Amino acid sequence: MSKSFALIPAAGSGSRIGKKRPKQYLTLAGKPMIHHAIHTFYRAPRIAHIFVILSPNDELWSQYDWSEFSNKLVVLNCGGATRAESVLNGLRAMPSTVNISNQDWILVHDAARPCLSSKQLEFLMDEIADDETGGLLAIPVADTLKRGTMHHRAINTESRENLWQAQTPQMFRYHLLVKALSQANASQITDDASAVEALQYHPKLVLGNTLNFKVTYPQDLALAELILQEGEKNCTP
Repeated sequence: MSKSFALIPAAGSGSRIGKKRPKQYLTLAGKPMIHHAIHTFYRAPRIAHIFVILSPNDELWSQYDWSEFSNKLVVLNCGGATRAESVLNGLRAMPSTVNISNQDWILVHDAARPCLSSKQLEFLMDEIADDETGGLLAIPVADTLKRGTMHHRAINTESRENLWQAQTPQMFRYHLLVKALSQANASQITDDASAVEALQYHPKLVLGNTLNFKVTYPQDLALAELILQEGEKNCTP
């Protein structure tokens, strides 16, 4: 029987958010942002281990207490220059002690998506379990799309028909993900699904939730804080 593993690349700097420290370590609801993503996977019974991929020179991780996740959490300091490199390095560095096979599932998730719910995670795993290719959470594009110039002038309205906004987790078999990322041009790959698509596979789009957004800009922090606080309130007996 195949197993499922989470992989969270966290070697980037998150420069667009305009903070001095990498955004995965920004405080959100009293915890570093990455804590919330780890916690969701930790609570999922079907996730065997959680791999966090850090920069080789990361000095912030050790400043926090991660002991509550100790029986599932594995930290690998092998992050690369790009997200794709970090994921591939992490896949190759997974210790033999976890007994990973080519048919095991890898769920790659952004550290900057702290509002992924357990329900969303379980729904994705259910939908992808019997799929030959794998897939990802995504939501249909609802807003009008404008093509702009470098001077921020609209020049065209683009059709949004059949367009989806990709989210994470993105869930693929270990062997397929390694093959896809090994053959991809890392500088041109923005997510794992695009690497798989380059091999002429068609990942399944699993309906996600707008609350599972990526914290990118300063104003996103306040919204994520509200969502997490509301979630904690709903979980209180």
